[in-house]
Amino acid sequence: MLVFAASDKGGTGRSVTSANLAYRRALDGDDVCYLDFDFGSPTAPAVFDIPDVLQEAEGRGLHSYLKGETGEPLRVDIWARTEHYVLRDKPDRSGRLVLLPGDRSGGEFVTDTENLHRCVDLILRLKREFNVIVVDLSAGRSYAMDLALAASAQEELRRIKARWLIYHRWTRQHVMAAAELVGGKQGIVSAGEEMGHDRQALLGSIRFVRAAVPDLESSLWSQMPPAQSAWMRQYNKQLETIAADLGIGRSRVLGSVPLEPVLQLREQLITDQDVLDSRIANIETWQAMGVLAERLADDKYWGQL
Repeated sequence: MLVFAASDKGGTGRSVTSANLAYRRALDGDDVCYLDFDFGSPTAPAVFDIPDVLQEAEGRGLHSYLKGETGEPLRVDIWARTEHYVLRDKPDRSGRLVLLPGDRSGGEFVTDTENLHRCVDLILRLKREFNVIVVDLSAGRSYAMDLALAASAQEELRRIKARWLIYHRWTRQHVMAAAELVGGKQGIVSAGEEMGHDRQALLGSIRFVRAAVPDLESSLWSQMPPAQSAWMRQYNKQLETIAADLGIGRSRVLGSVPLEPVLQLREQLITDQDVLDSRIANIETWQAMGVLAERLADDKYWGQL
């Protein structure tokens, strides 16, 4: 399975949620590879708690590989290299969890025939090793997204099951931006069709992930003044209407991640120890990540629209 993680804006939780999805799929036994295509801002090493990798990847990362400056991109075994005390003890029956980092100073670059072919070749090789390949893209209609769209339109990759996850925060501006990113004149669907994708098949492979969604029934919000609580509930209904009108209502949503104080302060993996032992994270967040990971692999949540 090939999973592209996209967002129109930064700060949507795209990278941290995608890393958590990769982690949860690995816990479920899948061999998972995470490609940091967030050109210009490769942050995955920090989420996986392997900070030294950014320096190590200079001249050996995905940027260097795609530009033909190195024959093979750096691979990092997250279980073996992480500084996270929980992840260092690889759970029984879990799958591989491997990161291909980007170069810290790589930056964006225009897709050409050579780096397109390198991208396709890399994915084909990784497909023989891994059950799930997560590609974390830069925000917006970036060069990284153009490369992903062009590569996945190639005949060799059309046989691979592909998913597109579009992340957005639960605000009017982010909902509108996410809808535009997919359905706008320069959006994913139109651009993908121009590159050779079947329009309906591409639409069927796209689902939305709502991030930082306030759970108004949780204890976190129970102390709000009545007037504020009433306003938030009313506005939440308005947001649902806006999303539905823009074609990204609940039937197009794979899942929602609640507003989580830990993730607001530090982008990290949420482990069961964070919920059950130290109790620094909310169990609702842990459960939401699990639901997303399950639905990602469940075909009944995907298909033609």
